[in-house]
Amino acid sequence: MASEVKAKVITPEQQQELEAAFSRAQKALAIIETYDQARVDRLCQAVAWAVANKKTFSRLVDMGIEESGLGDPVSRMNKRFKIRGVLRDALRQKSIGIIEEIPEKGIAKYAKPAGIIASIVPTTNPDLTPAGTAIYAIKARDAVIFSAHPRSKKTTHETIRLMREALEREGAPADILQCLDTASIPMAQALMAQADLVLATGGQPMVRAAYSSGTPAYGVGAGNATMIFDETADVKEAAHNTMLSKTSDFGSGCSADGNLVLHESIYDRMLEQLVLEGGYLANEDEKAKLRAVMWDAEGHRLASTVAIAPQQLAEIAGFSIPADRKFIIVIGDGIGKEYPFSGEKLTTLLAVYKYEGSFDNAVKMMHAIYKVGGRGHSVGIYSFNDEHIHQLALAAPVSRIMVRQPQSKANAGAFTNGMPMTSSMGCGTWGGNIVSENVHLKHYLNTTWVSRPIPEDRPSDRELFGEFFDPELER
Repeated sequence: MASEVKAKVITPEQQQELEAAFSRAQKALAIIETYDQARVDRLCQAVAWAVANKKTFSRLVDMGIEESGLGDPVSRMNKRFKIRGVLRDALRQKSIGIIEEIPEKGIAKYAKPAGIIASIVPTTNPDLTPAGTAIYAIKARDAVIFSAHPRSKKTTHETIRLMREALEREGAPADILQCLDTASIPMAQALMAQADLVLATGGQPMVRAAYSSGTPAYGVGAGNATMIFDETADVKEAAHNTMLSKTSDFGSGCSADGNLVLHESIYDRMLEQLVLEGGYLANEDEKAKLRAVMWDAEGHRLASTVAIAPQQLAEIAGFSIPADRKFIIVIGDGIGKEYPFSGEKLTTLLAVYKYEGSFDNAVKMMHAIYKVGGRGHSVGIYSFNDEHIHQLALAAPVSRIMVRQPQSKANAGAFTNGMPMTSSMGCGTWGGNIVSENVHLKHYLNTTWVSRPIPEDRPSDRELFGEFFDPELER
């Protein structure tokens, strides 16, 4: 397919750079593998603080936005708390020696490093992704070679430089963490092919390249986050959370609310409340102009309108909106490939749909939306009806469902839910991924199972086969 990343040959100089990086990583790996739990926990704290303190992270945020032209400096600053969450989760788990025992089964599980990890860094998170990956990797006693996105490579290099300095101050090898000087697709492919494990956070072409690299890989699926609001929804709470999710880093995240499916009984009130929260309701003419600048004639999303302020988005489309508006709302006119607003937006715009009658109709609309895109990623619901939540959980082809929470601030873990903290979210086979959960510490580890004998646990044939068992056939 034209959209896939095709393998290209790297230059002899680049091959030399790659070989040198792996040589250094192997030496660092041999050292970190000797560390005990207290030592690696302290290193996790050191590298996390090196980039997550407010002063430093503010500088990295400004640097990343200036370099890439993407994102919102105010809301992106909040991502430093995600680093704190990853550190919290890492520190609360064992990663060396016996990490789990199941006495009744005679099982003990021992953790081992995965080895040298190739981490592909997205341009939307040039600082957060390296920091989170570094914490989990150090906790697991892995080494990491990062491949920066060309559009934000200076920011990624600076983030990793700061963490390397923190390692050195603690007497650990800086080469536990490295970043390739060459930021290119061919170099990233060569890196992935040689590593022990790949963590690919980025666009679908790169994720597909990771899976075809010949190396075990964790990738992420495309998002098209959709929220269902039934008749029990708290309108004010739901509208406020929608604003928080939609405006976070100018909607750059795949978890940012993209589609709202509203019950007819609250539809008008929700639209009014969304406007009170800072939404701008586009008219039909403005909607047509937005479609023209957000997608090309073949329906491909155009990069020029990704992760930008709503005023800038409107200006590119050829109209203006008030300076106090935080996001743009369009009324969905249909769901399907021929209706691009029902697909992933990745900017400060969301589509609103009305469902009538029973909750079954909301579920049908949800299925239709995920046929357009986003299968495996996430869906949310504003409801106090546990049966509706249960019904959605049974039906939705997604890996995570957020109940009464802003998706972009909850999917990847929050201090107010139990989701593992991460910046990489697996989407299962629905999204072409090997895992259907948040990628976290356990995915950075190899595990050795030690099995001791237990009393025989063999049910009788009659217990096993039930009414199908025929003793005559066993004679």
